Amino acid sequence: MNVKKFTAPTSREALRKVREALGPDAVILSNRPTDGEVEILALANDDAASLALPSPDSPMAQPNPYLDLPETPSYLSPLAPMAPVAAAPAPAVAAAPAPRPVPRAAAPEAAVRQSAPRAAAAVAPAPSLDMDRISAMVADAVASAKANAAAEMSGMMSEIRAMRGMMETQLAEISWGSTQQREPQKAAVLREMLAAGFSASLARYLIEKLPAGRDAADSLRWIKTVLTRNLSAIANEDALIEQGGVFALVGPTGVGKTTSTAKLAARCVMRHGPDKLALITTDAYRIGAHEQLRIYGKILGVMVHSVKDEADLRIALKELKNKHTVLIDTVGVSQRDHMVAEQVAMLQGTDANVKRLLCLNATSTQETLNEVVRAYQGSGLAGCIMTKLDEAASIGNVLDVVIRQKLNMFYVSSGQRVPEDLHLADPAALVERAFRLKQGAAASQYADHELPLVMSAAGAFGANVAGLDHALREVRLG
Repeated sequence: MNVKKFTAPTSREALRKVREALGPDAVILSNRPTDGEVEILALANDDAASLALPSPDSPMAQPNPYLDLPETPSYLSPLAPMAPVAAAPAPAVAAAPAPRPVPRAAAPEAAVRQSAPRAAAAVAPAPSLDMDRISAMVADAVASAKANAAAEMSGMMSEIRAMRGMMETQLAEISWGSTQQREPQKAAVLREMLAAGFSASLARYLIEKLPAGRDAADSLRWIKTVLTRNLSAIANEDALIEQGGVFALVGPTGVGKTTSTAKLAARCVMRHGPDKLALITTDAYRIGAHEQLRIYGKILGVMVHSVKDEADLRIALKELKNKHTVLIDTVGVSQRDHMVAEQVAMLQGTDANVKRLLCLNATSTQETLNEVVRAYQGSGLAGCIMTKLDEAASIGNVLDVVIRQKLNMFYVSSGQRVPEDLHLADPAALVERAFRLKQGAAASQYADHELPLVMSAAGAFGANVAGLDHALREVRLG
């Protein structure tokens, strides 16, 4: 057995040496790191095949001498005593011929011949321990080689993906650099959208669809038209005030759920009177949390009911089924808290059709708003209310999330006054406000040489903006 040892700084280099020396069919016996290098013990394929056959000089290759002996006659037995030689009878008496005596020297040979088949039948040839050990070593070596090859393949795939991402980023940067030189109006529109708070992915998607042959002002008007068409909002209050139903305002802590509930309650009371409205609060965690809503209810002349769990909520809704509108003020829960799922399940577990309105804080970042929508989505939201519009430096982040998630915007809250600071959402006015809030700040936010890098880092916008294609076709036709 000709086992060879190969050492190299890496496994790949060591395997290359094995392949060059022993061929692609070589058998790896062991693989281990030694002194900063990789040591591999390998065996040629022909030598590995010869291991299955015994050596011609080994005792296993010699024939069994006992198996070639003739069968022992039945009248011979090694245990039978030697028959004494009888005296010769008289010649006149006829006697049968006496059996031929067996010589003393032949008795052991007959005994050996008699016992050989029994020993061969009783003792089976034991397997070779060396062959079992070598087979186990070969199997371990093959398994180790497969594991190392899989690990190396995974590493190579990771490197290939990293190289692909780097090449795509560099190519996109080169492309946007050339686009900035050929079509400077696109760079101007891009700078305006980023300054207004819209994401780079949405800006990239719209600028790629921007019709050619337009100046910067015309291109910006086209962008505003597309954003307005894709910003869904209710046209009037009939879906909420006139139709009525059960509405629950949900969202994280501090987004203005209680204040927005009071503003909606005031609108309902002014339209239908206090007898047609009921208020429910589920905020039993904070000390005195329900007192604010009770004060609003006392001013409006509406009873406020407090519930603790799903059973209480189901009972309260059954008692209030004759009311035209029921507003539920829920407890504020962080979007990363497991209680969000429990709250959504509680609202969906009742017999009544509870429509959930998500309150979106205009001062939050875009990443935070995306997390909030994903956490409170559940089986579907009826709509959303933009809150704290008066405190936001830019509202493009909220509009971007509403377009991405295809939410239906009901109201916009712009202050603490009840009910004056609650307005129906106007998509065109909101888009204009988004670009007006950061007017003049776009030039100072990103330099010209930074725009290609920003756009190359923005990935594809994905399926959430697939519905924009219809609006884009309508704009082109117009």
